[in-house]
Amino acid sequence: MSKRKNTKPNGITFGMSMVILMSVSITLILTMIKIYLSNQIYYESKVVNQMQREVSVLKAEKRMLEQSVEALKFKNRVTDTIFVIRED
Repeated sequence: MSKRKNTKPNGITFGMSMVILMSVSITLILTMIKIYLSNQIYYESKVVNQMQREVSVLKAEKRMLEQSVEALKFKNRVTDTIFVIRED
């Protein structure tokens, strides 16, 4: 007489399929979070870059205005001295 061994069935069990489903779900959730965060960083960096461009333009405009004011001050001083000289 031969004795039969208790063998486990080959194939995917319910537990294995649940582990696979949970692993895929976790991976999908983490991937979606990463994509969302990457998009948010991208859009925020666009806003920051726009602000930096505006700041650099305003700084350049400030320099030009300061030079203009200095030129006007110099012109005003020169014309004041000319009037003072002519009054004598």
